[in-house]
Amino acid sequence: MNSLLPRRWRAKKEANAHAEAIQGILNTPPIVPKQDGVVLFSMIGTAVLLPYLVAVKSLWNELQRGRIAILDDGTLTAQDRAILAHHCGDPEIMRISDVVLNEFPAGGTWERLLTILDRRSGEYWIQLDSDTVTIGPVPEIADAIARNRSFVFLGGEDASMGPLPLKEFREHFYPEGEAEGHVQTRIESRLDRVDGSRGWKYVRGCSGFAGFAAMGAGRPLASAFLTEMKGMIGEDDVTIWGTEQVTSNFQLANEREPAVLPYDRYMNYWNEAWGDDTAFVHFVGTHRHDNGAYIDASIAAIDRINGS
Repeated sequence: MNSLLPRRWRAKKEANAHAEAIQGILNTPPIVPKQDGVVLFSMIGTAVLLPYLVAVKSLWNELQRGRIAILDDGTLTAQDRAILAHHCGDPEIMRISDVVLNEFPAGGTWERLLTILDRRSGEYWIQLDSDTVTIGPVPEIADAIARNRSFVFLGGEDASMGPLPLKEFREHFYPEGEAEGHVQTRIESRLDRVDGSRGWKYVRGCSGFAGFAAMGAGRPLASAFLTEMKGMIGEDDVTIWGTEQVTSNFQLANEREPAVLPYDRYMNYWNEAWGDDTAFVHFVGTHRHDNGAYIDASIAAIDRINGS
């Protein structure tokens, strides 16, 4: 019967059931933040408060590093802020309306990326979506931080070769040339339009989890790529949801020796079982609540936080 409901109704019902199932996160020990040059950063609102606590506390529990910073999407309530203060060690909370856009689009998580690019000069910033769960040790993340190397969370196993020169990327993933459809497809299939003398690279990552090393490139590189995207798909379409992820992928691909996380251990959930060695799962919207996997992973993470 549930499958016959309109998708938006079904999604709300599933989200409510998930929130009810993970209430135990409110009984876990609070994060004791460390001023050690690492920032766990997310953009959230009141609707995802409990899943966010699972996401950030499960990662911090495994990593044992960093302070917490949050970009309020404009919906956090006073009660939400009190809960966050207790569980996340009085985190830094920024308002989305305070992010200066200049030439960049509004919305589509652009404010999140711009905040990272503006603030990363002296700290290692980790972008973490609220629909992620860390379920095991994350030595690859610890190593990337120790070496001050940015890290890339892959969009799929097909991108495991990591960053490629733009022309080579297009030839590998789009051998028949320019394609239409999703905005990411449109941009990626046109990357070879960019002058190769720039020496730019690209990787098909997922901006739901991304590591930005301290002292890395800021807005100027993203701005230059934004100009190129306008030439590829038109000035109006760079406002479409998905262009921020493409820009995040581009930014990371052009870092100094970015670490590419192994997909069998850091994966997106596409309604398929994960292995015993998997450490991190991103429950993407399409299949987020399929088979109760998100609830199961969240409860397992809560147990790990409690040391049980």
